[in-house]
Amino acid sequence: MRAREAARIQPRGHAMRYAIVTETFPPEINGVALTVASAADGLRRRGHDVEVIRPAQGGEAPGSGAGSLRVRGCPLPRYPGLRFGLPCGRRLLAHWRDTPPDAIYVATEGPLGWSALRAARRLGIPAATGLHTRFDQYMRSYGLGLLEDAALRWMRRFHAQGTVTLVPTRELADLLARRGFAHVERLPRTVDCARFTPASRDPGLRRTWGLGPRDVAVLHFGRLAPEKNLGLAVRAFHAIAQHWAGPGRVRMVWVGDGPERGALEAAHPDHVFCGLRTDAALARHVASCDLFLFPSTSETFGNVVLEAMACGVPTVAFDRGAAREHLRHGIDGACVDDDAAFVREAVRIALDDDRRLHMGAAARAAMEALDGDAMVGAYEAALMRIARAAKPELPRLAGVRP
Repeated sequence: MRAREAARIQPRGHAMRYAIVTETFPPEINGVALTVASAADGLRRRGHDVEVIRPAQGGEAPGSGAGSLRVRGCPLPRYPGLRFGLPCGRRLLAHWRDTPPDAIYVATEGPLGWSALRAARRLGIPAATGLHTRFDQYMRSYGLGLLEDAALRWMRRFHAQGTVTLVPTRELADLLARRGFAHVERLPRTVDCARFTPASRDPGLRRTWGLGPRDVAVLHFGRLAPEKNLGLAVRAFHAIAQHWAGPGRVRMVWVGDGPERGALEAAHPDHVFCGLRTDAALARHVASCDLFLFPSTSETFGNVVLEAMACGVPTVAFDRGAAREHLRHGIDGACVDDDAAFVREAVRIALDDDRRLHMGAAARAAMEALDGDAMVGAYEAALMRIARAAKPELPRLAGVRP
């Protein structure tokens, strides 16, 4: 089903009951948490009853209420701000036996996700899974490359327990199909163009970075972690600085937090480190920059690419994930295949004011053309479809085949 067709689907007089199972959820800040929260909010706006099952966070206690079931969790190693849910199969069996959802969506492959899939299978509840993280590729970033194939087998076994596996790009859907994953479907992503907008650009914020109107702020935003290939962003910025001959100055700006932040700050005291920013503050920081460097090669998507483009910031990224789907090389920024091209294109765009301005305007226009409700519509269609397959008596949504 095409994204725009999926986005037009609306419940026809029958609200469904869905459960979304995730190890991470706001106020935690990462792409998975924010994507899952958007899906939950969107389904609720369409009239569905949505319960989010997640680990208890911060000072919370396990329990239920306000549309969520909170289970016991533990801190994630090397990410003290994140938690993973402990196995809770018996609790989910009891909970769903009393109030079974029509379908569940399992967003993460941790112990909580495994418990949810096993409980759903025992109770006959249809389940969709989402592949948001390439754990197999993360093995290399953490010096565990020999475990890459084992991680892929583990992921395949996990997702085989669901009726369908939802992924954000055609590229990933094709790759997983070749690797033996069954029933993989693309679920489109969009961006909030009202929040991420060039209008958020703030000259006052730029002045706190020591930058004026003619200076160039080179941005990286997102989690500062080994799998993000941050060293390449540093190399590209140094190349820009070496070639810089403009009337102003150029400066590297980092927005985000993570285990690599301390080492980066110690090694580059002349860079600007803004820490974690969210919502309007994040949009203000992104829109106040002039070029976004996204060197990660392990993303299933990369929401930050769309957010930078929506802010009118040209982007240099590898030709995969969100960049392959949406970033037009030479028009909105640069899609590259290797490190040398990444550095070369970063320098070329950074040193050309007119090129940056035209690319930023084109990137913004491309994001405005996206169907903002496509992702929620696709979630709704997928969950309704698997629910109907399990319970054929459920009413149909217009445009959804049984």
